[in-house]
Amino acid sequence: MQIRIRCNCGEGACAEWAIVELQGVVEPQPSIGDQIQGLEIGRLCCTSSSSSSQGSYTFTVGYHELTGSRVSLKKPLLVLKKMKAAVDGDERGTELEVIGIIRHKILFKSRPKALISRPQIKEKKMS
Repeated sequence: MQIRIRCNCGEGACAEWAIVELQGVVEPQPSIGDQIQGLEIGRLCCTSSSSSSQGSYTFTVGYHELTGSRVSLKKPLLVLKKMKAAVDGDERGTELEVIGIIRHKILFKSRPKALISRPQIKEKKMS
């Protein structure tokens, strides 16, 4: 079986993707069930001024904050989308379309820091 791979974005113009690597498990609440598509689990921020260097990142999930860094992959990975392609007559083949390339990952290898908010200070009313 032959699988064709095609790229419509042009050489060197594929969208850049990244992998986020966490230690542990991120579990949704039972009320959400299996509906995790489009679910916002946290906030990812780049804390360094230069995105071309090995930047540092923070990832906030609920009351937890993780600190990580950008690491280059030894070998890049392709992000592919499976498509059906017509091949000679009634026979159908499989074709893969390149939709992105992954050259680095954001690695969070330390334990999360607990974020504790300060209690609100009540203002005293002067009478």
